[in-house]
Amino acid sequence: MFDAVRSRARRFLERPGATVDLGWVRRLLPEIEQRGAALTEMTDAALRAAAVRFRDAGIERVDAAAVVEASALAREAAVRALGQRLYDSQILAAAAMMSGQVAQLATGEGKTLAAVPAVLGLAARGLPVHVLTVNDYLARRDAEWMAPAYELLGLRAGWVAESSEPVQRRDAYGCAVTYGSISEVGFDFLRDQLVTDPADRVQRELAAVLVDEADSILVDEARIPMVLAGGAPAGNPGLRAATRAVAGLVDGRDYTLATDHRTVHLTDGGLRRVERELDADLYAADRVELLTAVNLALSAAVLLRRDVEYLVRDGRVELVDEFRGRVARRRRWPDGLHAAVEVKEGLAGTESGEVLNTLTVQAFVRLYQVRAGMTATAVGVGENLRTFYGLEVAVIDPHRPCVRDDLPDRVYVTRRDKEAALIEAVGDAHALGRPVLLGTQDVAESERIAAALRDRGIDSAVLNARNDRAEAAIVGEAGAPGAVTVSTQMAGRGTDIRLGGSDAGDAAARVAELGGLLVLGCGRHESGRVDDQLRGRAGRQGDPGESVFFVSLEDDLVVENAPDVVPADPRSDPSGLIFEAGIRRVVDHAQRVAEGVNYAVHRETWKYHQVIELQRQELAADRDRWLTTDAAAELLREARPERYAQLRELLGEPAVARISRLIVLQHADDCWAAHLGYLGEVREGIHLRALGREVPLDEFHRLAVRAFGTLRERIVERGVAMFADADITGGDWTPAAAGLNRPAATWTYLTSDDPFGSELERILRRHGHDRRPPR
Repeated sequence: MFDAVRSRARRFLERPGATVDLGWVRRLLPEIEQRGAALTEMTDAALRAAAVRFRDAGIERVDAAAVVEASALAREAAVRALGQRLYDSQILAAAAMMSGQVAQLATGEGKTLAAVPAVLGLAARGLPVHVLTVNDYLARRDAEWMAPAYELLGLRAGWVAESSEPVQRRDAYGCAVTYGSISEVGFDFLRDQLVTDPADRVQRELAAVLVDEADSILVDEARIPMVLAGGAPAGNPGLRAATRAVAGLVDGRDYTLATDHRTVHLTDGGLRRVERELDADLYAADRVELLTAVNLALSAAVLLRRDVEYLVRDGRVELVDEFRGRVARRRRWPDGLHAAVEVKEGLAGTESGEVLNTLTVQAFVRLYQVRAGMTATAVGVGENLRTFYGLEVAVIDPHRPCVRDDLPDRVYVTRRDKEAALIEAVGDAHALGRPVLLGTQDVAESERIAAALRDRGIDSAVLNARNDRAEAAIVGEAGAPGAVTVSTQMAGRGTDIRLGGSDAGDAAARVAELGGLLVLGCGRHESGRVDDQLRGRAGRQGDPGESVFFVSLEDDLVVENAPDVVPADPRSDPSGLIFEAGIRRVVDHAQRVAEGVNYAVHRETWKYHQVIELQRQELAADRDRWLTTDAAAELLREARPERYAQLRELLGEPAVARISRLIVLQHADDCWAAHLGYLGEVREGIHLRALGREVPLDEFHRLAVRAFGTLRERIVERGVAMFADADITGGDWTPAAAGLNRPAATWTYLTSDDPFGSELERILRRHGHDRRPPR
């Protein structure tokens, strides 16, 4: 017995980073196979009936019997409806997700299909399931692709997208499984929090969620606030003048830029030049707004680079997702900064609106009763998943062993040396007819590399944020003989790269003989997971493949995160390739530092958002009671009994109850929006508290708790005053008759929170620069 336990432990430890042992599921595989053989004899109707019986019987938790039945039923349904048979690796992944874990399954191993038995198992627990993806395209594609299998299992699948109408959304959320992007499903939740009639809600309870690309959504996007906005207030009127004032400033003379490119400060001389241009004393008591405009304009001019952090397309500033290299739809920087970039680019400003409600991606996912996910790269963020979501990672071996050859990084002295060597490597492979996938760090780099390849006579397909709409077609052909694809990141692309291209035929064999897909990385990313996602595009399902990263000591990763460990005069060959021992450890060190900083920023910003989320949940519970019961009417009847009796006599009890509900909800929403506005202003300047030897986070919590302590009192006070004084003469009365129009939730967006780092980081870098410089 001891030997058996030791053997199981050894197999578990051989999967580095795994925190879940799925040995119990592996032992069920023969039983699943046996049950599946019996199902093959059934008609489609009998199979559906068996699945419905399984689901309707209900289970309290996932056990061996549930895994066997859900897996066997889903496997047979997939064969009949889709012509695909679930591999054992997919069954293991599904069991992990049924159990509320994150399954790490390699790229190309079929995560989309693995969700089907997981959904069936969760449905048997009586849980409607949301499958959250990174964009609308994948949500619709996966829902429609898997729908025939779900239908054969007696389950209905739906999807929501930005274009979906309310009736379509309500129908989709009524299905057993609903696919949607994380932002779209989150926005629907926020909108439901503002309805004044329960019938206007589109979602049901948040029961179970399967998160695709779990590391990307749950970690990289975790702290991004989803924002529901109403009417637009005026922006900072000084932005245009400030933008003109900073346009001619010179680095080193007029401003200093931190090595990590996250902070910029005016020098004494720069301050004097700006003040002369604006004819103003920026540190005068009445010039706070203009000083803010100058800081925003300087940040927009120096820190945010076109074609790197953002694009200008169709007359709009569009942010680029640093982890996926595609346009981050409906995302904004905090309003003043976003407006400053629009002014910098000479664009008409887009309204931001009053914030009606907000919720971070992390807080939203934590609202689900059961959470699970799937991705190819979970191990690297296992600590994050455990800390913030209580999720463990199950590492699944691939269906076929990976034979990809991952070569050591090639480190060069300069960026020019690196790119020259990279172009040479592409040319050598292309001459043989071998397909090449070249990953870059940003749009500008991808276009520069593509231009260099054209100069060499090599055509390439460029996949970046400018042409993300064509990504499926581009990725689908990346494995064709002689294909050269230049991509800004590969995370979440959703399309497999098959050797030979979409019409493989004999081409697949020819490409395999050449060594398969060659993946070349132009620099290492801040996150090792993103590098692994690029590597993982080669070696799919046991295919041959090769990967190698080209790095330089001038890369941002090295300059910003390891300047102190870079050798002063590294030994290199004539091409600039460094052969000095230990040089790769410098790059590894830089990446570890970057990952550590990102984790610290995550923890720091989570602490700020946490108190806001607790307050939102508390008010949401009150609001739901006022919305769905007679609590609002009882509140106003107790406060103004004579007025209530008078209106009841005039209009009837149902009408007065409706009016009471509208009044209380109106003021609840107005007071919450004002509270969010106040907290936004507090946080914007909270770093100044450090100058007075206060802890910014502690001070933020103190102010937030104090303000929220009187929030309900303000809601009741204002609601009672309106109920007492308003001219209510008919049962169709609304607060608009008293001049209080409900703010129309005209649009939704995501805020790129803290684009230059946390308050703590900025304080440490400033060293007191928030005070007026000596003159």
